[in-house]
Amino acid sequence: MRQVDVFNGDADGLCALHQLRLALPAAAELVTGTKRDIKLLERVKAGAGEQVSVFDISLDSNRDHLVRLLEAGASVEYFDHHHAGTIPQHPNLVAHIDTSAGVCSSMLVDHCLAGQHRRWAIAAAFGDNFFASARAMAEAVGLDGPQTEKLEHLGEYLNYNSYGDTVADLHFHPADLYGEIRPYADPFAFIAESEAYTRLAAGLHDDLGMADSLRPMLEDAHCAAYLLPDAPWARRVSGILANRLTNSNPARAHALLTPNRHGAYTVSVRAPLDNPQGADTLCLKFDTGGGRAAAAGINRLPANEAEKFLARFKEHFGK
Repeated sequence: MRQVDVFNGDADGLCALHQLRLALPAAAELVTGTKRDIKLLERVKAGAGEQVSVFDISLDSNRDHLVRLLEAGASVEYFDHHHAGTIPQHPNLVAHIDTSAGVCSSMLVDHCLAGQHRRWAIAAAFGDNFFASARAMAEAVGLDGPQTEKLEHLGEYLNYNSYGDTVADLHFHPADLYGEIRPYADPFAFIAESEAYTRLAAGLHDDLGMADSLRPMLEDAHCAAYLLPDAPWARRVSGILANRLTNSNPARAHALLTPNRHGAYTVSVRAPLDNPQGADTLCLKFDTGGGRAAAAGINRLPANEAEKFLARFKEHFGK
């Protein structure tokens, strides 16, 4: 049976796929891209007798092509935690959708597999900035402090690799990074042995050093917004920087605007860690916006709408 695996190129998408294929090996065609490249089902052609597994991309953003695949006779299993809208009712669809705060797609796979490869789910939760969930899982499986910290770094490095305007900005194409991870059932072995891990760690260290001089363009007690330069390092570091700003200022919302190849801005929004709600509501008010309650974004914010976005951002989180 032909198998197609479709996954977000970030830590959550990678680790969700990896867990399932460790438990249920299959030779599969891979469809993926950068973190913001989420309309992935439009690239998939499949019909009767063929299986499509989807990890960590919004069902709402892929609805039309999901319905196309189902009507063509393909079987689809869907794992996701982003805004989904109405889930199609179809006998060929198995949907594991949970948009609750603190739940990522890798945790949904982990639940289905009864924790067979939970260490990878822990890394994914750290990468998606679900620190409380990640630490609770780590404690439940008996990991000590240094082991938990290693999985935290792993999740962050995998997530870091997914941010870019195109795959040319990334250190690894996400399909290639999955190829680096695939031989390792144990994430600690990957950390100890993989040159890919070392390369990502060094890249993030260098890029964060470049970000040290950034100052907010908007800042008050409730929110802060940053304009990043038009440079590959800025596009790579935007998501990790947003997470770090959120963790260091948990009462404040954050937005990062980064110029992209379309002459627009790519926007990353993080709700306050103390009240992780509303990021998706804000971003969905703009074309190409989406995400989840705690973390969302806009893929192409026209330059002439930047002031409008900042005003709505301040109003939305200043209440």
